[in-house]
Formats: sequence, C-alpha cells, structure tokens
Amino acid sequence: MSVSEDALEERFRARAAMGRGGLETVPISSVAQQTRGNIPNTPLASSFIAFLLGITFALGATLVAINGVPQSDVLTRQLGFFAASWALFHWLEFGVTAGWNREKCSVDSYLLDNGAMYHISNGIAVLEYVLTAAWNPSLKAYPYVTEIGMVWVVFGQVLRSLAMIHAATNFSHTVAFQKRSNHKLVSDGVYAWFRHPSYAGFWYWAVGTQLVLQNPFSTVFFAVVLWRFFYLRTRSEEAALIRFFGDEYVQYRARVKVWIPFIP
Repeated sequence: MSVSEDALEERFRARAAMGRGGLETVPISSVAQQTRGNIPNTPLASSFIAFLLGITFALGATLVAINGVPQSDVLTRQLGFFAASWALFHWLEFGVTAGWNREKCSVDSYLLDNGAMYHISNGIAVLEYVLTAAWNPSLKAYPYVTEIGMVWVVFGQVLRSLAMIHAATNFSHTVAFQKRSNHKLVSDGVYAWFRHPSYAGFWYWAVGTQLVLQNPFSTVFFAVVLWRFFYLRTRSEEAALIRFFGDEYVQYRARVKVWIPFIP
C-alpha cells in the first residue's frame, strides 16, 4: 500500500504545527548550549550510538548470565557486568533526558563526548583488569568485593536516573550560571535526602565499576579524581544557586548532605 503525496504533506504540516519533529535531536537553542560538534547531532548518529550501546550491553549481560566463558580468566562475569553497566549508563543519560527533559536533549546527552580523559581512564581500567586477570587470576578472586561493587553500581545508577527524572527541565548536564524564568529549587523527592544526587550517583556508580573489576589502582584513581571534580563543581554550582535562590538554598544546604565522602 502506497502513501499519497497529500497524506505525506499532511503529516509534515502536523509535525510543523507541533513545533519540532518526532525524531528531532537538536535542543531548543534558548535553553540549551550548542552541542560540542564532535558527534553529528542527527537522528542517524543517535540511532547508531544506541545500536552500539545495545550490542555492548547484550554481550556484557550474556557474560553475566553464563557466569563468564569457561576456561577464560579474562572473559568473566566481572568484565561483562562492567561492560553492561557502562553501556546502560550512557543509554540512560540520553533516554532519561529525552523522556523528561527533551528541550535539552541532543546527541551530547549520551555523555560520550565528555573529554578524552574519561575514555582514557576507562581504557586504563579495562587494561588493568585484563593484564591482572591474565597474569595472576588469584588477585581477582575476592567475590565479596565484586558483590559490593555491584551494589554500588546499581545504587548509583538508580540514584542518578531518579535525580534526572525528578528534576526534569531543571536538570542540566552543564552548570547553569544564569537563572531561567521557570528555574526552581528542587528540594523534594530524592533531593530531600541528597543535595546533589546526580553527582553522588555518578561517584558511587563509577567507583563501584572498579570494585566490580577488583582494580585497586583504578578504584583509588576514580575515587580521588572524581572527588576532586565534584568538590570543585559543587562549590561553583552552589555559589550560583545562592545567587538564584538566596536564603532558601542556604537553608536547604544546611539541611541536606551531598553524601560523597568528605564533601560538606
């Protein structure tokens, strides 16, 4: 059955009336910064990224389900869990933004273009795991460490996604230094327990992935580097929030903790 040109034209007019197309990936310019431009901001690029993340998640989940490849010291459920959780994290960053904060949604929402250091760090973590597991598998034979890491990963992912969902259009992947007309202080829901739940969620998620892999070097490295990043970021962000909301935010900050160790 073919679709007439008039019917197609009617669909295009209906989409135009809605303000933006159903597959649009360009954020509204008045509320979102320009994309970094390293990844094409198109539906094709977005679908291809989602496809690759889906494959990565499926392969990792398969390793977890079969408890690793028999006779292999490297292709283990630990590596599978790491791969699956990494792929799911990046897909959820885009998926949650698309569902609850679409005005800021773009291909950058996958957070795959957030600096070379991020990918280098993950590459070093995988390399540490592979080399250690191949050289001396007994160094990875502490199942309770992996189990603790899995709990941290799940907790961190749920916390971050809930924070993004609850904040909705008030959430941004970049620090906002100018207050929008509809910008409000979110202090209920998960924000009643965590002052920066998306930051705390990512910290526990990232450190948890290294506990899963039982990587001593990368665990310490991730914990320290991310602590420093979020310490500096919360200081600058909270200075902006005090300008936005005044005593309301000062009282909220005194009442609710960040819950990242040693960040007041």
